[in-house]
Amino acid sequence: MEEKKDQASTSLEAKPEDPNGTAVPSNGQDNSAATPGSDPNVEDATSGAKPPPAQPAKKGGIKALIRKVDIYFLGFLLLLVVGGAFALINYLNSKKAPPAPNAVSQNLTTDELKQLANSNASVGASGQTVTIQGNAIFSGEVLVQKDLAVAGGIKLGGQLQAQNFTATGTVSLASTQIQSLQVAQNSTLQGDVTIQHNLNVGGVSTFSGPITATQLTVTSLIMSGNAVLQIPNHLAFTGPSPGRAAGNTGAAGQGGSASIDGSDTNGTINVNTGANTQPGCFISITFNKPFTKTPHVIVSPVNSGAGQTQYYVTRTTTGMSLCTVNAAPTHSVFAYDYFVTD
Repeated sequence: MEEKKDQASTSLEAKPEDPNGTAVPSNGQDNSAATPGSDPNVEDATSGAKPPPAQPAKKGGIKALIRKVDIYFLGFLLLLVVGGAFALINYLNSKKAPPAPNAVSQNLTTDELKQLANSNASVGASGQTVTIQGNAIFSGEVLVQKDLAVAGGIKLGGQLQAQNFTATGTVSLASTQIQSLQVAQNSTLQGDVTIQHNLNVGGVSTFSGPITATQLTVTSLIMSGNAVLQIPNHLAFTGPSPGRAAGNTGAAGQGGSASIDGSDTNGTINVNTGANTQPGCFISITFNKPFTKTPHVIVSPVNSGAGQTQYYVTRTTTGMSLCTVNAAPTHSVFAYDYFVTD
């Protein structure tokens, strides 16, 4: 006991004192101000309860971080996020297959067909498809306000009238009858063309190959260049017979006569002489169509009676005459062929 008291006294004596005479604890801290309740780590001597520890002060936080970040930079990041989300949504939608149209079909009953026939009622909605399983007969006109698609063939018992007909592809017509056909541009016919009626051409026609025609009627035939006219068969000049008048009665003699068989271009003058023939003209001919200038007349005697005469012709644009210088043989029948060119 005595040793403990000595140690205690020794410890008290070893404590330093401050200048005011106040003892200082051995741990070097000043406990003079350590009044009850002033230090949170010191128990209250009166109550004996330990006070709760003080919370440490928070440093920074979300508000401090927001103050440090620029508001414009945050707006730019927001735009990037929204744009990326929009692009991602469009990309995902483009990968999706388009939904198949779901058209609702509706079958028409007998009562509904009667309703269509007796009224102007509408059957079905715009998104529905009306299916008629049996044949349908429309007694009146049918108006289609949109495109008409026909999966099968089209048979028309009457006429087809179209304001405009446009064919973008090839059109094959096995047998077609057209009342009036107008082609605005060039047309090419690769096969044979048969025209059973008249063909009227208002412009120039050019044929690179031969032309075969049973009968060719032209107003004016002009051959140009080194043209060659080949006529394998007979060449005939047809037309009405020209007018005629008897010449001097003395040329054919008493009881004689003269006649003509032919046209303005060619023909035959027949002479039948009588008695007491004299020099003169057997016949005078008037052309049906006058020539533009004095024509060329070629005369050829037929048989010996015509050869015994010294014949000659007179000609004008309107007609000609066949005459003889000497008296023709009496009671003879002979003839003269003539050919007239412009």
